[in-house]
Amino acid sequence: MDFTNPKYYENRELSWIKFDRRVLAEAKDKNIPLLERLKFISITSSNLDEFFMVRVASLKDMVHAGYKKRDIAGMTASEQLAAINKDTRDLVEVQYSTYNRSLIPLLQKEGIIIVDSYEKLTQDQSDFVDCYFMDNIYPVLTPMAVDASRPFPLIRNKSLNIGALLQSKKDEKDKERVFATVQVPGGLPRLVEVPSPENLRTFILLEEVIEKNLDKLFSNYTILCAHPYRIMRNADLTIDEEEASDLLKEIENKLKMRQWGEVIRLEVEERVDRKLLKFLKHELKVADEDIFFINGPLDLTFTMKIAGLDGYDNLRYKKTVPQRVPEIEPGSNIFEAIRRGDIFLHHPYETFDPVVDFIRQAAVDPDVLAIKQTLYRVSGNSPIIASLAKAAENGKQVTVLVELKARFDEENNIVWAKMLEKAGCHVIYGLVGLKTHSKIALVVRKEEEGIRRYVHLATGNYNDSTAKLYTDCGIFTCKESYGEDATAVFNMLSGYSEPKHWNELILAPYWMKDRFLAMIEREEKNAKNGGEARIIAKMNSLCDPKIIEALYHASAAGVKIDLIVRGICCLRVGIEGVSENITVRSIVGNFLEHSRIFYFENGGDPEVYMGSADWMPRNLDRRVEIVFPLLEDSLKERAIHILQLELADTEKAHLLDADGNYEKVDRRGKVHVNSQLEFVKEAKEAVPAVEASQERIFIPAEPV
Repeated sequence: MDFTNPKYYENRELSWIKFDRRVLAEAKDKNIPLLERLKFISITSSNLDEFFMVRVASLKDMVHAGYKKRDIAGMTASEQLAAINKDTRDLVEVQYSTYNRSLIPLLQKEGIIIVDSYEKLTQDQSDFVDCYFMDNIYPVLTPMAVDASRPFPLIRNKSLNIGALLQSKKDEKDKERVFATVQVPGGLPRLVEVPSPENLRTFILLEEVIEKNLDKLFSNYTILCAHPYRIMRNADLTIDEEEASDLLKEIENKLKMRQWGEVIRLEVEERVDRKLLKFLKHELKVADEDIFFINGPLDLTFTMKIAGLDGYDNLRYKKTVPQRVPEIEPGSNIFEAIRRGDIFLHHPYETFDPVVDFIRQAAVDPDVLAIKQTLYRVSGNSPIIASLAKAAENGKQVTVLVELKARFDEENNIVWAKMLEKAGCHVIYGLVGLKTHSKIALVVRKEEEGIRRYVHLATGNYNDSTAKLYTDCGIFTCKESYGEDATAVFNMLSGYSEPKHWNELILAPYWMKDRFLAMIEREEKNAKNGGEARIIAKMNSLCDPKIIEALYHASAAGVKIDLIVRGICCLRVGIEGVSENITVRSIVGNFLEHSRIFYFENGGDPEVYMGSADWMPRNLDRRVEIVFPLLEDSLKERAIHILQLELADTEKAHLLDADGNYEKVDRRGKVHVNSQLEFVKEAKEAVPAVEASQERIFIPAEPV
């Protein structure tokens, strides 16, 4: 049988849209608190923006270049764009239907009013809005008219703007219409609170306030019509690293060009004036198929601000307390704790503090000689960055790999790289042509017995903000085999040396894919020989054709395969003779599932791995990734328990069916299991009650 047949594969982009639908399903779920549902509306919007700026943009580039090669599902770039266009329009329609028909009426019942048009304001509210405009908004605005002497201005990517058609008041015979545009300032709050009766809170959107007062910006003109519009540009950076003498400068220059990329989507109000639209279409060079008519406010990411309103805790989940890691006493010497044995970390159920403390203590410990760490995405005010800088100032050898090509974090990472260099750290930018996505930190310490190496390995970034929102796993170890490999990783990243052999770590793009393929094939052979054979794999995305083909071979041989894939999944289930033994589930909950865990039965001697890599070509072929084995039985058991509990989830799991649809688990006759809530409960039970009551409650600092 030909397991490479395109009909056995799902297109990557269409699978991603199905993922965003699963996120949107949370916004529609009546069992979820109202303000939590609003968060999911916001997340679907920001997800969709990035999808267009990167994935749709990339496909458009392929079409422009005349690229005809088909993807694993047998689709050309132009066929994919046509299918994406249809599916994203359906998604946006459901999104706005949920916002308008469900969430807005429910907010009103709770006394939160979003005024969708300035005409609906009371006289008092109208007067307030006019004063607010003159005091706070008017000084910031730059109205831009377009005529023979003033060309159409650059409209910035993702910015919200108001377009207007004007007619001169001075010469009444002059019937010529003039176009003008005003950018809605991104630095001002999008939600403007207006006076309202007691027990109510009323808001109007910033663009409505500007639209109401547009005549103050164009006093010599009559405003014939005014409508908001928003564009999305191609933001997919292409950098020729071979030719770039200074990668940092090259990326800084490319970032500026993001604002000038080809317009790939134009969003306008459903009731937009057709002459105004025709003008925008011409000036922005947008095709009809790239125009989205929106039934409601453009850019629903502002709903995250409503979700964060003070005083409505009854409309949210109860705040979650990250528990301490049982093996590490708060304030104790972290190196002593690691020497007692390998330590498993499970965020956000367990606090991220030990990871921060690992670097913080190393920075001031007189016995620490060197710290080496990879950084992909870090928080806005990162304590880890501060500790690395302090360590360098304290005379320690500090080597930091800052990945400048972390998409949409490039600017942030350039700032950190310069700051660390100034503090005396040795900063490297990775390998030419590869992103360094691995999560590894190494501390070299001088002790009585000699030099000892302490290693932290993880599935998620060194980001203390997202560690409160993303589910990730990690380990601390001072086993010599891990330490040797960690040293080899950094030597390879900073120089050209590669050791003759590796002990534990599996690296991409070198031999990780081959190792995974060999482990899948081993399960297939065991099944054929009548032995125990099982694969459980949890990841963010699955779209590598070689891996999927290997899974099909294993399934056909009788291997039971359970996949937990949050996002993209190009594998199809339920195909006779191909994937009957494979299940795929996606868990979308209050926390973003981010950890990667791989279980192989290995004939009754199970092997468990964790790491930074998904089963995607970009992770396995074009990135520096690390997957590491769990050697201690206690750590293996923790990872296996995570997999088992997620396979038992009946509340937040969506199952992939043979038609390519994701459906919620049929709960009839089943115990109701929400795996994320169970992990919260288990983390609490693992520490004494007195300590738990003293822990700080966290509030996420940044939205997903």
